Amino acid sequence: MADVKKIATRESYGNALKELGALHDDLVVFDADLAGATKSGIFKKAFPSRHFNCGIAEGNMMAVAAGAAAMGLVPFASSFAMFAAGRAFEQVRNSIGYPHLNVKIGATHGGISVGEDGASHQCCEDFALMRSIPGMVVMSPADDVEARAAVKAAYEHQGPVYLRFGRLAVPVFHDESNFKFEIGKGEVLQDGSDVAIIANGLLVNEAIEAGKALKAAGISARIINLCTIKPLDEELVLQAAKECGRVVTCEEHSVIGGLGEAVCSLLSEKCPTPVRRIGVNDEFGHSGPAVELLKQFGLSAEHIVEAAKDFCGK
Repeated sequence: MADVKKIATRESYGNALKELGALHDDLVVFDADLAGATKSGIFKKAFPSRHFNCGIAEGNMMAVAAGAAAMGLVPFASSFAMFAAGRAFEQVRNSIGYPHLNVKIGATHGGISVGEDGASHQCCEDFALMRSIPGMVVMSPADDVEARAAVKAAYEHQGPVYLRFGRLAVPVFHDESNFKFEIGKGEVLQDGSDVAIIANGLLVNEAIEAGKALKAAGISARIINLCTIKPLDEELVLQAAKECGRVVTCEEHSVIGGLGEAVCSLLSEKCPTPVRRIGVNDEFGHSGPAVELLKQFGLSAEHIVEAAKDFCGK
């Protein structure tokens, strides 16, 4: 059997920008001196006159992107998640969110899997920050196919969008020939009735693997990919809660303010359901190999299996 293809979603971001750039002259890209790491450099190579390095001044970059959007352009502003969502939060809120400008934020290197860069760069708070901005769409795609589709959907969407991409290469499990993406819509990757496992980002593949192990253990797990954290696919989540009776959320983000909290808020109001949240607990990360850190922080298929078994009483 051939090895599964692995691609970092930050690569997908750069490739999607290049593809879109060939079709749309109004697309421009801003970067904060990280084009090689964010992969916006792929776009820069193809369209150098439409790529602008704003230097290590992320707040200023967001304000410049806001100005470009006000002129009718469609700007993608790129940096590490820690800087795009964290350092530039005020400018994103006041210059992009408040006037509801058509700016797309491409945030790479999100989560613990940044690895050796350590706690200062391992942004596990960006979903919470960006969800709190009125009108902001927040997405965290799971593989190359979904990431490229999400970038294209972001371009077509009128209004601010936050896209989170990863540094670590992850398996490509979607079939591009029959994959359809829509902002605000999730997908059921595996049906099940004992527990619903809802994930996004690189945790989706871990959830898929966990689903296989749970099936072997006699537990029927419904695996759901929710790329869009805001707006949440309420219909899909409520259906899963009603039919499965138990929900496990999985994200490479703090358990505070992210996917798990969005799901819990919905269910507490419309369908009270027991929920277990898998994510980074109330703690900072630290430097180390990405894969080992994911296991250490409980962001692995093995941990999902353990949590689901305990939840189901098996």
